[in-house]
Amino acid sequence: MDQTSRQTVASMSPSIAADPYAAVPGRPMPHEEHRPPDGPTDIWALAAVISGITGVGAALSLSLPLLSIVLEQRGVSPMLVGINTATGGIAAIVILPFVTTLAKQFGTSRVIVMAFIAMSVTLMGFHVTHTFALWFPLRFVFSASVTLIFALTEFWIGCLAPPTRRGFVVGIYTAFLSIGISMGPLILALVGTQGVLPFAIGASAILAATVPVLFVSGREPVLPTGGQKNLLRFVAMAPLALFAALVFGAVESGGTAILPLYGTAIGLAASHSVVLVSAVALGNIISQIPIGYLADRVNRRVLLLGSATVGACGALLIPLVSDHYFVLLAVLFVTGGIVTGLYTIGLTQLGSRFSGSDLASANAAFVMMYAFGMLIGPVSLGAGLEMIPPHGFALAIAVIFGIYVLLGSFRILHDGVGD
Repeated sequence: MDQTSRQTVASMSPSIAADPYAAVPGRPMPHEEHRPPDGPTDIWALAAVISGITGVGAALSLSLPLLSIVLEQRGVSPMLVGINTATGGIAAIVILPFVTTLAKQFGTSRVIVMAFIAMSVTLMGFHVTHTFALWFPLRFVFSASVTLIFALTEFWIGCLAPPTRRGFVVGIYTAFLSIGISMGPLILALVGTQGVLPFAIGASAILAATVPVLFVSGREPVLPTGGQKNLLRFVAMAPLALFAALVFGAVESGGTAILPLYGTAIGLAASHSVVLVSAVALGNIISQIPIGYLADRVNRRVLLLGSATVGACGALLIPLVSDHYFVLLAVLFVTGGIVTGLYTIGLTQLGSRFSGSDLASANAAFVMMYAFGMLIGPVSLGAGLEMIPPHGFALAIAVIFGIYVLLGSFRILHDGVGD
């Protein structure tokens, strides 16, 4: 994740209710000052969670390209790199049902801190482990930790976001995450991909991200029970929003891992290849708050379809501009920024359509679809790069977006634009 991965609602698990502040029999009402819809938002908690996730974004964007380049330098094929990266999707699917149980048992902030520590340790483990087979359990633990962090921080953000400004708040959250993501590749460009230094910087950034969370320990919202566990019905009820999660999960996870390999395949140095990821992240920074603002005011089905169309067109442009480095950066900047709207708009649409336990389950289904995308994307993009070198990578992205555009267009023609 996931990878990933940002939510405007209350949960990534079926058992976390959408309104953690609602009255629940047998549970004391939370303090009134912690109710974001009716009282002031806990600004310090909001700042702490956003600061922490910014550090995670930096560590993730440093580690994912770094791991791909290290494997390539060790002679591992792009397809196998993609398969190893896809282990993150399996980890997300496996750990997701236990998010609430762990948070209730140990406390939300404690689980987040433990996940930070596990991320840091496993990242250093990649450096000292030269047996490729052992990278699979390491990747599993690393990605499961990432999933826990995103699940609980996004739950926290969802509780802090006033309903009338949900899209705007998640846009801020995603923008700061993107700031972190933009930093990682730039660090790699400065320190290189050789030796222990990039791993140590990533591990240190992860540990530093624990500090703001520790300062607001004990101020996290209550985790209530309840929620519909039949998630598949939500795919039929809100297919555009949920398949947007799958498409975004596929392109984001696959792109972050395979884009640096594409850069080296077209003749770029490793230090220049990792900057390609930063170009996408910088586009995210600029675009997310405006997209969140639009998601509160403009038809979301049209916005989703427009974002995917831009993604397909941008992917088809990549081979045409691959010989012009700065033009390629510009294409990635614009395309990446708009495509991230699939995530923000999809979540905002769910928040406006469902409520109560249905909203919690719909969000759990959203995350599950994102995790399935993490399984599809790295393998598909890695296979494309290997089977149709070098531009099969971009063609695979165009195909993923193109399928979504076709399905989305059919849905709108059949049911209308809706809300």
